Amino acid sequence: MKSKSGAKKRFSFTASGKIKRKHAYKSHILTKKSKKRKRNLTKMGAVHKSDHKNVVAMLSS
Repeated sequence: MKSKSGAKKRFSFTASGKIKRKHAYKSHILTKKSKKRKRNLTKMGAVHKSDHKNVVAMLSS
């Protein structure tokens, strides 16, 4: 079974097994967003536990 190539580009695992992701809303219309908001969107986030199973399924090959 192939893994989803889009998911491979968007998610990565941490050493403890959590899945890292990027925040949304950082690609365009940035002039109306505050510096603090844009800075916090730059940081990595973790995939929520309710989505964890689906993301692992997309990444498993």
